[in-house]
Amino acid sequence: MNYEECKAELEKRLKRSRFLHSVGVADTAAFLAERFGLDVEKARLAGLLHDCAREFSNDDMISEAEKRGIAIGDVERSMPLLLHAPLGARRAEEIYGVKDADILRAIERHTVGASGMTPLDKVIYFADMMEPTRDYPGVEELRRAAREDSLDDMTLEGLSRSISFVVEKRHLIHPDTVIARNELLLMKAGKEV
Repeated sequence: MNYEECKAELEKRLKRSRFLHSVGVADTAAFLAERFGLDVEKARLAGLLHDCAREFSNDDMISEAEKRGIAIGDVERSMPLLLHAPLGARRAEEIYGVKDADILRAIERHTVGASGMTPLDKVIYFADMMEPTRDYPGVEELRRAAREDSLDDMTLEGLSRSISFVVEKRHLIHPDTVIARNELLLMKAGKEV
């Protein structure tokens, strides 16, 4: 499927608000990709499809992930919504015909981050946090970072805010988020990761 066909199919499968969010992430990811010299079309498609598994309810996330052999840890069992990212990568392939490993990896990593995040992973992760329909305290600071900071500084800010938010809500912190943040901090300090 081309981008427009994917968009039309996605619109049929998601709630209107989730679809508009996905289009916002696609546009924001394209902007960030251009800013950082990445493939704009890959970023746009990954942004569009990042939440494609949100067609499933939270209650169905575990069974849908199990059907596809997706690893489910204790954190995901406690918060099944986190499975929409790896499940989304599978759905992008199954429903939308995406074969590009970079796009699939960016979709898989967009919620909690990961060790060794690629530039595209970082763009999709951050675009999801601050696209135009997002409205929460601090989002304007993230939008400023998207315009002015380096890719790594921007991503570090996003990971740090995500951890703070999760701690404030007294939820479990996914270890991949901590690992991704620590790697960026170590790289900034000039240490080998």
